[in-house]
Amino acid sequence: MKCKSRAKGNGYSRDGFFAKLLTLVFPIAFQQFMLASVSASDALMLGKLTQDSMSAVSLASQVAFVENLFLAAVTIGLSIFAAQYWGKKDRAAVEQIFAYVMKITATISILFFLAGLCIPGLLMRVFTNDPVLIGGGTTYLRTVSLSFLLTGISQVYLCILKNTGKAAKASVISSAGVLVNIALNAVLIFGLIGLPKLGIAGAALATVTARGFETGWCVWETAKRDRVKLRLRHLLHDDALLRHDFWKYTAPVLGNEIVWGVGFTMYSVIMGHLGSDAVAANSIANIAKNLIACFCTGLGSGAGIIVGNELGAGHLKKAKEYGGRLCRLSVVCGAASGVILLALSPLILSVTNLSGPASAYLRWMLVMCSCYMVGKSVNSTTIGGIFCAGGDSRFGFLCDTVTMWCVTAPLGMLAAFVLKLPVLAVYLIVNLDEMIKLPAVYRHYKKYKWVKDLTVNNTHKSS
Repeated sequence: MKCKSRAKGNGYSRDGFFAKLLTLVFPIAFQQFMLASVSASDALMLGKLTQDSMSAVSLASQVAFVENLFLAAVTIGLSIFAAQYWGKKDRAAVEQIFAYVMKITATISILFFLAGLCIPGLLMRVFTNDPVLIGGGTTYLRTVSLSFLLTGISQVYLCILKNTGKAAKASVISSAGVLVNIALNAVLIFGLIGLPKLGIAGAALATVTARGFETGWCVWETAKRDRVKLRLRHLLHDDALLRHDFWKYTAPVLGNEIVWGVGFTMYSVIMGHLGSDAVAANSIANIAKNLIACFCTGLGSGAGIIVGNELGAGHLKKAKEYGGRLCRLSVVCGAASGVILLALSPLILSVTNLSGPASAYLRWMLVMCSCYMVGKSVNSTTIGGIFCAGGDSRFGFLCDTVTMWCVTAPLGMLAAFVLKLPVLAVYLIVNLDEMIKLPAVYRHYKKYKWVKDLTVNNTHKSS
């Protein structure tokens, strides 16, 4: 995809574009990389025990993935309004939307906590019919369930920090939590420094401890004098107009996240029924893809904040210009990420402890993932960043509904369960969605429906 926008005025460097970009994208990208590193450490360490341990935790982690879909939707909605109101210098509105979103995420997180604690076996049977994988996944879910509650709280705090000029601090907090998680993984999985060897349960306990550490630091950080606060009066009383606007623009995002996420989870269900070798290879491929795509997702998140700040400040022309620059950068970023993944493929294959068939699958999966990166980068920047910044969230919902549920998911199920095609053919089909979207994304971008100030009729006075 190539999005054209004429750079006017003083150029990229003189108007502060790259300064804004670097202060947002690199901290967010690093944060995403560190989060993806947790999955990588789980896979590598559990893979040293058995391939089945790694596969069981990979499938069980799909429950956290589904929770994160809901959390992502409401935090994207939070980012839409926090970025624009912060650009407008309306702190009171930011604090009101902060409190409202915290109530929503707390409710979502409690439901997932109870599901993981009370019905882990039932959840695992959705993803696989292998009794060994079900048993290991059940142990993991029951132990890790408390982290589902803590994650919902910490993600809202981190989102507010990123959107109020504290992206670097949010990155430090999240990264520190990841380092705690990885260190405890090694100690608890293998039983180091005199502690018992807990295996799968150790990985889960490490996650819970790290999320508790992260949440505590977030609460302490926002208690400082110059930070946006979570105020009791806003928790007890909502602003009706702000609540209406929030759901007007967030409901399509929620629909989009559910459609995309359930579709992506369906891919795991499809691969999960093709045997443990396919599950193991798919798990490693997804981890590698997520690690390398971190700068792409960071660019998308940064794009939403940069464009949102300009829109909220009423600088519509500059927001449009920035959108064009970000769009072009996304193509370069995606291509570079694909080349990096391809170059690292031999290293990835050498450090994974997979069976012969699983290694053969993984080799070609990584090649396919390298091509996928361009579509991922462009769509993260446009659909997930630029479009949402201006409240243009309905397009993403429609786009994912068509591509995933009318094309890739049905074709994947047909290929796997009816035509009985080889594993790699099925994997190729279910990873075409990002590339299929590109023509429609380009056409929609050029309509410029996303160039919109959402705060123009709703300004709050600080109190």
